[in-house]
Amino acid sequence: MPSIAPPADNAPAPLRTSVLVVGGGPVGLGMAIELSWRGIDSILIEQGDGTIEHPRTGLMAVRTMELLRRWGLAQRIRESGFPDDYELSMVFCTSLNGLLLAKEPYPSMRDTPTPAETPEKKQRCPQLWMQPILADAVRQQQRIGLRHLHRLEGFTQDEEGVTSRVVDLRSGEPLQIRSDYLLACDGATSAVRGELGIPMNGRLLSYSINILIRAPGLVSRHRMGPAERYLFVGPEGTWGNLTVVDGQAIWRLTVLGSGQKMDLENFDASHWVRRALGADDIPFEVLSVDPWRRSEMLADSYARGRVLLVGDSGHTMSPTGGMGMNTGMQEVLDLGWKLEGALHGWAGPGLLASYEIERKPIAARNIGFSTQNYNAWRDVPDTRQVCDETPEGVRIRAEVGKRLADSTRVEWESLGLQIGHRYEGSPICVPDGTPPTADDYSIYVPTSRPGSRAPHAWLADGRSTLDLFGRGFVLLAFGAGANTQQLEQAFAHRKVPLVVERVDDPRVAALYERALVLVRPDGHVAWRGETAADAERIVDTVRGAAPGVSWTPTPVHSEEVEA
Repeated sequence: MPSIAPPADNAPAPLRTSVLVVGGGPVGLGMAIELSWRGIDSILIEQGDGTIEHPRTGLMAVRTMELLRRWGLAQRIRESGFPDDYELSMVFCTSLNGLLLAKEPYPSMRDTPTPAETPEKKQRCPQLWMQPILADAVRQQQRIGLRHLHRLEGFTQDEEGVTSRVVDLRSGEPLQIRSDYLLACDGATSAVRGELGIPMNGRLLSYSINILIRAPGLVSRHRMGPAERYLFVGPEGTWGNLTVVDGQAIWRLTVLGSGQKMDLENFDASHWVRRALGADDIPFEVLSVDPWRRSEMLADSYARGRVLLVGDSGHTMSPTGGMGMNTGMQEVLDLGWKLEGALHGWAGPGLLASYEIERKPIAARNIGFSTQNYNAWRDVPDTRQVCDETPEGVRIRAEVGKRLADSTRVEWESLGLQIGHRYEGSPICVPDGTPPTADDYSIYVPTSRPGSRAPHAWLADGRSTLDLFGRGFVLLAFGAGANTQQLEQAFAHRKVPLVVERVDDPRVAALYERALVLVRPDGHVAWRGETAADAERIVDTVRGAAPGVSWTPTPVHSEEVEA
């Protein structure tokens, strides 16, 4: 393998950090926060200046809110400014001042109860506000070096780390950064992934165009009432949707295309906005127009050498369901503790290998969910007379409206998707032979079965069981007779962090089903049982040191990789 050449006499010495994070979107920022929370230093580079010209994501799913709870940011997200009394219904119509097909009522955030299975409920928070909250949290961490307007130019790997060439776009000055690992959080068009030669497999679903508009007081100027989303149906079928952004003046209109590129030169954004409004006298301002490709793609691999893909660099999915960024945040949760184990020396060679093994099937699952939701939008009967104010038009509107409401309901009621994912067959979980619970997008069944998210329950001191997890492994012991000594000794012998939590609550004990339940730092169950006679084997399995799974951090090419 090539050695790292020393800098020239007049070149500055390389900066040194444990992890270089490339990409300053929500996932990249979240990755840096999670690493810092674990005591790991990082440098985050982003070629933009942090300005959000066209916000996309707006939904913080339940599992993401649980992660934000860990970082102490959940309440800041809830208080970011989205009106808590804004009704979050789904409306199907021909236009805002046109004809109603159906309305699926959903309450405001204030009136939406927190599900019994979690301490946090989902939250609407537009990227306009969410990303600055994360960036502010990053700036407050001394372990994170945030560098906007810095672009990755290339990198070289060896057995011990990655040397990256970066350019300061303000000054044009080059710099080198030496890190143990490089994390590609640079999005769906990831230059890092491309230069590593990792292919993406999947398909293009359609071309679409987003139109960001400002229309103060819009809800009072149409007949459909407040809603989170309005789905528009015309004679050609479902043609677009209008989504609330800030609950006040900012909206995002998506014009649905097909498999062919849209004619951008002749695209009249104002025409489509007026069609959605169903009136010519409502004032609005077009803020930006953003064409994009709707696709379902999954990377062949999540790692090459010491470079790992996180978020959209490893997968793309239709935004129908809001799982793109949220899938990336789940990866942050999975990868952070595994990097901690590798950097602190207690991880076996299979721990980082388990990142891809665990997360790729979940990304595929979320991709399937998102495409199912998108197909439900387009799967409507003949709508040529949907705008006709005739008995036939009334019949068609009722039929299409019911079909759309029924088929899209799972998009809004997806607790099973958000917290029911489990790492089936993971090499770092110890199976106990019990059958899995049903895998249902809508329904979540709490279980302590290995690989599953450890169930939430409120403890006597007001904490959630989820608040116990994160810093290291946690061994939950239920009942006075639960013997933790063997596992404590085995973890100490391997120098793997472990905390024992004794829970004297029959209700929680019944929920967790076994006298001993070992929970990983990401809150997923690693093992459960009544006794731990084979404690050494258990510890070696959960830290990735069991035979059969390995990960050798060797670079793809011996030559430098150009980003």
